[in-house]
Amino acid sequence: MTNSHDRFQLSPETRVLTPDVKGLSELLLALREGHSILARPSDTPIEIRPEPVQWLYCQSSGSTGFAKTIRRTPHSWISSFEMDREIFALHSGDVYASLGNLSHSLTLFAAVSACHIGADLAMLGGSGPRRQLEQLETLGVTVLYATPAQLRLLLRAAEEKYLPHVRLLFSSGGKLDDDTRSNLMHLLPHCNIHEIFGATETSYMTLAGPDAPAGSVGKPYPSVEIKVTDADANGVGEIWIRSPFVFDGYAEGHSAETRWEEGWLSIGEMGRLDASGNLYPKGRRNRMVTVADKNVFPEEIEAVLMRADGVEMAVALSFPDELRGHQIVAVVQGSADLNALRHLCRAEIGGHAVPREFHVVESIPMLAAGKPDLQTLKRMWDAS
Repeated sequence: MTNSHDRFQLSPETRVLTPDVKGLSELLLALREGHSILARPSDTPIEIRPEPVQWLYCQSSGSTGFAKTIRRTPHSWISSFEMDREIFALHSGDVYASLGNLSHSLTLFAAVSACHIGADLAMLGGSGPRRQLEQLETLGVTVLYATPAQLRLLLRAAEEKYLPHVRLLFSSGGKLDDDTRSNLMHLLPHCNIHEIFGATETSYMTLAGPDAPAGSVGKPYPSVEIKVTDADANGVGEIWIRSPFVFDGYAEGHSAETRWEEGWLSIGEMGRLDASGNLYPKGRRNRMVTVADKNVFPEEIEAVLMRADGVEMAVALSFPDELRGHQIVAVVQGSADLNALRHLCRAEIGGHAVPREFHVVESIPMLAAGKPDLQTLKRMWDAS
């Protein structure tokens, strides 16, 4: 953990292209005055906190429903802004955009980064996909931040549209499946697509470009070290990270999965590393369950389902089962053939990972962070 408290800066070159977005005026004021910033899911997504030292707080209940407030130093983000500037040749002539709102750490990261670099800034989270496409085009956006779920909605509305100005896309908050990546290459013909693997606590862990092996999230981001401990016979173990970009600690709440050991941080992610250093995440340890004495990661099932024709989004849920330990069920948004989904899971993961039941829904409920709302989905399943 670092004691450096570099202040965020608001570059005079930054032009705000969407000034009426909720929380943006508060964010800009906090950057100008050097106040602490609290981002939270509410009608007032940014709260200014006058404190002797500037901190950044991100408050989120997350997909599991446990509220916590993550505290980090400005330095931990400024270091990555500067690294991104060097790697991707970011400059004040760029136009940044995000498809989320400012309560989400990815969108907040994009906004503060633009202000630091001096790029123009457009926050598009308050618009529907068709309007977002129009704004991306008319505003000449060159750098886009979004979650895979937000990108899939954008693609559904795109039809034959092209966005030639976008040169960089950063996707984070879930696995970017191959079909979505392929369709994005059609929508964004001159764009380099990069997948960020990380969390609010860690920021960047890995970065995957077009050459990353299938199923991986690429290699460690510069200055980041990754190791996997207590690996099983398949090389899957707990992922640990040592990095200058990690958070300082929890200001409120806690997570039993988050642990520090001699400068290394784990947030409960499981996965494996190949011989070249590419990371293959399996999922969160607190979502892992046993089915017929075999470990099952719902995230792995979701990734398989997302590759199937007709699946727009999929979520795997687990429930206790006296005979098998747990049973897996799946909620699917789209028009996929359910028998085909069962066969696909059986072929790629094994019979123990085939969902016992499927529910097809018109729309999977989402969190403000652009991720499926697991708690709401479980309540919906119980009530069905």
